[in-house]
Amino acid sequence: MDERARRIGENEAVYRAVNEKIEALNESFGTLAESMTIVCECGNLSCAEQIRVDPGTYERVRSDPTHFVVVPGHEIEDVEEVLEKNEAYAILRKHPGTPERVARETDPRR
Repeated sequence: MDERARRIGENEAVYRAVNEKIEALNESFGTLAESMTIVCECGNLSCAEQIRVDPGTYERVRSDPTHFVVVPGHEIEDVEEVLEKNEAYAILRKHPGTPERVARETDPRR
């Protein structure tokens, strides 16, 4: 379980880093819009689904390194729990232990 949880966490960290760059580009052009498109931050490295989210929600999720945004249905119950869910996205929190540790270690904001 620990190796699988670590691998899932590292996959999610890749997408989180991509989304940080998307947000930075949005801010650097001074076009902070009402919404932005990010990549699903699920643990499936072949997933490239896009999610439309408002910058405030994205910042709220990013304020906790254990939280991620995924397409509904992309949750992996044994490593994360759903905190919030709507038609567009689900916000997840990593479980304590390896999933939480990997999320904190790979947080580009820390």
